[in-house]
Amino acid sequence: MEKFTYQIGIEEDDERLDKWISGALTQLSRSYIQKCIKEGQVLVNDSPQKASYRLKVDDEILFRIPEAVEPSVCAENIPVSVLYEDADVLIVDKPKGMVVHPAPGHYSGTLVNAVLYHCREQLSGINGVLRPGIVHRIDRDTTGSLVICKNDLAHRDIASQLKDHTVTRSYRAIVHGVLMEEEGTINAPIGRDEKDRRRMAVNEKNGKSAVTHYKVLERFKEYTYVECRLETGRTHQIRVHMTSIGHPLLGDEVYGSRKTPYKLEGQTLHAYELGFIHPGTHEYMEVCAPLPAYFEHLLQIL
Repeated sequence: MEKFTYQIGIEEDDERLDKWISGALTQLSRSYIQKCIKEGQVLVNDSPQKASYRLKVDDEILFRIPEAVEPSVCAENIPVSVLYEDADVLIVDKPKGMVVHPAPGHYSGTLVNAVLYHCREQLSGINGVLRPGIVHRIDRDTTGSLVICKNDLAHRDIASQLKDHTVTRSYRAIVHGVLMEEEGTINAPIGRDEKDRRRMAVNEKNGKSAVTHYKVLERFKEYTYVECRLETGRTHQIRVHMTSIGHPLLGDEVYGSRKTPYKLEGQTLHAYELGFIHPGTHEYMEVCAPLPAYFEHLLQIL
């Protein structure tokens, strides 16, 4: 049984127990967390509490995550926007709000469910039954290009390219504030935020190397439209790096503290361009995912 422990700090005082765990363990659905709380798997100061319990400074949280029963992840007839497909790889344009792969309490409606149906289960098995074909991920509220591997040979090849930082990954984002320089590079290690384990942060002591190159595409009165190219691929890298230089992503409720007048569902971040050496042809290929309608509309408004 996996255990998660944490001591509540002053910035988390008076937050609901279930809401706080949802932020701390983003891979778990809130309904699953509430189920665990109800079953006594979550203890506060060694005692079970209700999901509505209001946290207090110095509360000790213990979340005993039950051993996962190997689930049956089902193929689901969910439409997939295909950017490119052959016998080795499938490149899709992931929509906003879609989780990439199943996790405890969330076994349907994911991209994996969709591609299992689309590919008739012809996917690489290296990452197990929960992540067939998945060699890299993008956040739930990030849209855009994602490559799925149809066999183990393709999976190992592209995983190796990702490890060697030779895959082209270009994103489009809208950030708060007006960037004065035309372009720049953020070279700052990323790891868990030592003050809030639910977040990632620039962490010089325990972080892993992370490099993001950015370029201004267009300036507006209070925002900037930028291109970000990843040299590495750490969790929430662009969101953390742009926040670290004072320009959080518009709509980012986790890393951005500035309010927005626009009705958005999460950060304005789109995986625009994806390029790699094809594992079968051994030639370089590149695919672009068009900006989603909400992003284009927002640019027009700005």
